[in-house]
Amino acid sequence: MKKVIALFLVVFGFVSFGSVRLEVQAADYVLRVYNWQDYIDEGKDENGNPRIDEFGNPVSSVIDDFEEYYHQKTGKTVEVIYTTYETNEVMLNSLKTGNITYDLVCPSDYVIQKMVREEMLEEIDLSMLPNYQQFASPYLIEIFEKYGWENYAVNYMWGTLGFLFNPDKVDYDDITSWNILWDSKYKNRVTIKDSVRDTYIIGVCYVYQEELKELAVKYQTQQIDEAQYSAEVTKIINRRDDETLAQVEAALKDLKRNIAGFEVDSGKNDIRTGKIDVNFAWSGDAIYSIQTALEESDMELQYIIPFEGSNIWFDAWVMPKGANKELAHEFLNYLCDPEVAARNMEFIGYTSAIAGDAMLDLVNEWYAVEDGGLEVDLSYFFEGTVSAEKSLKIETDLATYNVLLAQYPTIDIIARCGIMEDFGDQNEKLLAMWQRVKSNIVPVWVYIVAGGVAVGIAAVVIINRQSKQMRIKRQKAKLGKK
Repeated sequence: MKKVIALFLVVFGFVSFGSVRLEVQAADYVLRVYNWQDYIDEGKDENGNPRIDEFGNPVSSVIDDFEEYYHQKTGKTVEVIYTTYETNEVMLNSLKTGNITYDLVCPSDYVIQKMVREEMLEEIDLSMLPNYQQFASPYLIEIFEKYGWENYAVNYMWGTLGFLFNPDKVDYDDITSWNILWDSKYKNRVTIKDSVRDTYIIGVCYVYQEELKELAVKYQTQQIDEAQYSAEVTKIINRRDDETLAQVEAALKDLKRNIAGFEVDSGKNDIRTGKIDVNFAWSGDAIYSIQTALEESDMELQYIIPFEGSNIWFDAWVMPKGANKELAHEFLNYLCDPEVAARNMEFIGYTSAIAGDAMLDLVNEWYAVEDGGLEVDLSYFFEGTVSAEKSLKIETDLATYNVLLAQYPTIDIIARCGIMEDFGDQNEKLLAMWQRVKSNIVPVWVYIVAGGVAVGIAAVVIINRQSKQMRIKRQKAKLGKK
C-alpha cells in the first residue's frame, strides 16, 4: 500500500508536506478511488504491461476514459487518484486513520453493513445515477433494497462460493456436499480459503447440514419459496452464538487434518497442475481456472454449489464521510454504463451487477452456441434492462454450460445461498476462534482478554481477492464451440 502511494507521489509530483491530503494542482477536481487490486480495466495485460489493440495502439484505461469523458461533458478537468488494497481490513484501517481521504471505496457486503452501523458513509442519491437505475439488474436491486443497502451502496460485482473440482478425480455424489472436505478419500487433495469469513461458511454449513438439507427438501417440494429459502440459509450461515462458534471451531480443527492447506490465490492454479482435486473457490476464480485449464491443456474442470447451501456475495461502491459526492456520483454513473461495465467484466472475469444490451451481447458472444442443445434462461437478471427484441434465453453446449452457470447461477442455485452479515460484537470472538483454528493452540489468556485479542490477530483476517484480475480468453474455438 505504501509503495502504491509513493508511486503516485512520484508520478504526479504533488507532495504536500503541510497537509495529509494529496492534491493535483493541474486538474480542476480530484477524485480519490480506493479499490481491490485488479478490479477495473487499467489497460494492462496479465503481466502489468500496456495492452495493444488490433491496430497496434495502446489500450486506454477506464480511468483515463472517464477523465476524458468528464472533460468533454463539463469542460472541466478531473484527476482520478486510483489506489488499491488487498483486504477489507486494510481498507477499513486506511479510512479510520484518516491520513488519506477517499471519495469511493469498494467493500464487500458484510463490511458495508459494518460501515453503515458505524456511520462511516455518505448516502447515495439514486437520482444522480440514471445508468444504475436503468441498467442494474432488477433482481440484484431488489436484494439491496431488502437489506437497506440501496441508500449507501452501488452494486459493482457479485458471485458465489463453491467447489472447483476435477471430475476425473472426484465422484459427483461426493462433491455435492460439504462432507467431501472431511472425507479421508480426499485427504491432502483439497484446499480451503485462508479467510475467516469464507471458511466460517464451510464450518457452519457442516455443523448445520441436516437443517440445511431439510430446507432444501422443503424448497424442492414447494413448501417454501425462493425468498424464504434464501432467508433461512442466511440466518443459518450467520449464526454466531457461543455454542455455534465452539462447534464450528471443532469442525474446522478436524477439517484441518484432512486438507492440503489454506490458500488465497494459489488454489486456482494448483488444481490445474494436479496438486489438488478440489478447491473451495470464489466463482470468478473458478471461471478463470475452468477456462485456462481447457485452453492450455484441454483439461476439464467444473464448479458446483453444495446441495446444503453456500454464500452469495456482493462488492459495492460506497462513499466515505467527507467524500466529494457530486464527483463520486459522476464516476459511478459512468461505470454503470453497460458498455463500460461489460469492458470491466471482460477484464476482471467476475460478474457485473449491470445488465443492458451491451452486457447481454457480450454474454452471447462468450457462451451462445447454435444448436447447442442446452438452454439457460437469464430473464431474472436482464429483464427490464434490454431492448424488446433481445432474447433472454441463451442456447449453449456442454462445454460452456458449467461456466455460464458459474457466471450467472440459476434462481434455484441462488436460493440456497445466503448473504454474509456483520457479526458485530461477536467479531472479536470470531477472530480469536480463527486464530486457534490456524494454530491449534488454546492459551488461557484468550478467554480472559478476548477484547484485546482481536487487535493482536487482526492481520490473520484474510478476505483477499488479490487475484481479482480474471480477464478471460474467451475464444470460442478453444471452448469447443462451433
